[in-house]
Amino acid sequence: MGKGYAEGPAAEERYEALERGEREAAADVAPERPAVYGSTEDDPERHFLGWVGEVDPDELFASGKAWGLAVVRRREHQ
Repeated sequence: MGKGYAEGPAAEERYEALERGEREAAADVAPERPAVYGSTEDDPERHFLGWVGEVDPDELFASGKAWGLAVVRRREHQ
């Protein structure tokens, strides 16, 4: 049974590039940032609330606007 994206021409090209010493360009990969997830009255399911620095998890919790908060490292979608 195949392994999906881990097989095929694209994977073979990538393995060959790694053997030649080529690395992915850093610009191709977005850096990770701390993201705030939690629940709100409008959406009680855990969801993305914003990036740390743009939203303050302590302020959100203290105000009662959000609860069950977690800060996790995520990449921005480009």
